[in-house]
Amino acid sequence: MSTVQSPSATGPVRRRHRGRTVLIGGLLLVICWVMLSPVIWTAMSVIKPTDVAFLDPPVFTWQPTFTAFVDLWQTTEFYRYLLNTVVVALISTVVALVIGIPAAYALSRFPGWVSVALLIAALVFRALPRFAVVLPMYDISRALGVYDTSFAVAAALVAINQPFSIWLLRNFFAEIPKELDEAAMLDGCSRFQTLRRVMVPLMGPGILTAGIFMFLFAFQEYLTANVLTDVVARTVPVFIATQLGQTLPMLQQSGAAAILLTLPVIGFAFIAQRYLVAGLGAGSVKG
Repeated sequence: MSTVQSPSATGPVRRRHRGRTVLIGGLLLVICWVMLSPVIWTAMSVIKPTDVAFLDPPVFTWQPTFTAFVDLWQTTEFYRYLLNTVVVALISTVVALVIGIPAAYALSRFPGWVSVALLIAALVFRALPRFAVVLPMYDISRALGVYDTSFAVAAALVAINQPFSIWLLRNFFAEIPKELDEAAMLDGCSRFQTLRRVMVPLMGPGILTAGIFMFLFAFQEYLTANVLTDVVARTVPVFIATQLGQTLPMLQQSGAAAILLTLPVIGFAFIAQRYLVAGLGAGSVKG
């Protein structure tokens, strides 16, 4: 027997629900404001004239100017640093996917103690302090003669981020029924042909998600690029660090470079947000 609430009873319930929604919404706005305040402050400082950009107390009324962005492009080699950053991110992303896809497929289709041990080893390697990985790569790049090249930075980022890509892709593969593999092999496909012709097309969203994460990790990497580059292969994060502590115009240029580095990441994240959410939730039900 169902009960029907009277209008007088539903009124307080709706008001409580509305009040809770407003409270949660206000809390989220405050959190977003706190998290975005450094970016907002940097953007404000960049578009201020240099003589008022760093006043204490700060000035909140000014004539906007884009001199910092113009000077950044005209007086520095920012375009070259940006190109290096994109090249490193693309190379490391492609190589990580080429290695990670078959590795993740094998780990998802052949469970056992060996697979578990490899996954745990990958997780331990990913949790190591970054210097424990980067410093040996510095010596290796010097010995091989590839120091201060985009190749050296990309190779290091592949080694650093590969465990994450394997875990992520493995979770996506685990959600695909094994019966599809068996059906493909009954039709005459080898294991590799099954991966290439059946699994990879089905894994489109998963591969895209892993690629997005790999690209964003590499695009913003500072420590690895700082250790493995000097002049030729310098990336935007390293360039920004070199501008800090200099004159006020150079400090404004570093802020402009930071904004130009941040905007593509924000835009990319908004465009691909449903894939990023899928990646964060991969394996939460079946892994």
